[in-house]
Amino acid sequence: MGKTLVIVESPAKAKSISKFLSKNYTVKASMGHLRDLPKSQIGVDIDNDFEPKYIAIRGRGEVVKELKAAAKAADKVLLASDPDREGEAIAWHLAHLLGLDLNESSRVEFHEITKPTIQKAVKNARKIDMHRVDAQQARRVLDRLVGYQLSPLLWRKIKKGLSAGRVQSVAVRLICDREEEIRVFEPVEYWTLAAECLCDGGSFVAKLIHKLGKKITISSQQQMEMVLKELKAAQYEIKEIKTKEKKKQPAPPFT
Repeated sequence: MGKTLVIVESPAKAKSISKFLSKNYTVKASMGHLRDLPKSQIGVDIDNDFEPKYIAIRGRGEVVKELKAAAKAADKVLLASDPDREGEAIAWHLAHLLGLDLNESSRVEFHEITKPTIQKAVKNARKIDMHRVDAQQARRVLDRLVGYQLSPLLWRKIKKGLSAGRVQSVAVRLICDREEEIRVFEPVEYWTLAAECLCDGGSFVAKLIHKLGKKITISSQQQMEMVLKELKAAQYEIKEIKTKEKKKQPAPPFT
């Protein structure tokens, strides 16, 4: 069997995974992203289908050099970055940096670091999922377009040091809209009525909802007193009892 290079994101993960694989495997860490949009310019060609311009991240040269040397010495390279959108993009960037064929099954994905899971994962490599990669690129391009074009506008019009963002600016807008709704809201008085009714089977709580088939709205104490006067003089009967089973799912765990 030839030598296989496995590339993960973190050194700690690399150390753990190397214990579960044979001596034919070498595990190294990319330390996260190795390519990104340049900081000195927008890095997105708006006139040509928003094509991103990627460059090597400053200070990561030694890592790239080490990975290229390890890939050259290996017969096969497996990209085992994290199993999410960012991890898929990191695998794609690594494939470009290392000159790997995107049509080859070089992407490894696992959700836990246990011996059986790791050993199974390296035997079931797949192609890089370009749908996930494109999703990450769209996020990155939007971050850059919003941040680099709107932040300078804030500096000129409001205050230096402020920033706009794909998520934070929209969230601030939603908060401002809701705050405005709260400020212009005019409170309206309303009353509700519930009565504890006794019957042969015990007791139950009944809520006043309709009067003569129409929804009833009580907006003052005077109205309520009139309604109470009518109800106290009335006779009551249970017209219908419906029984049915309902399924209620627990709330999903917080992640």
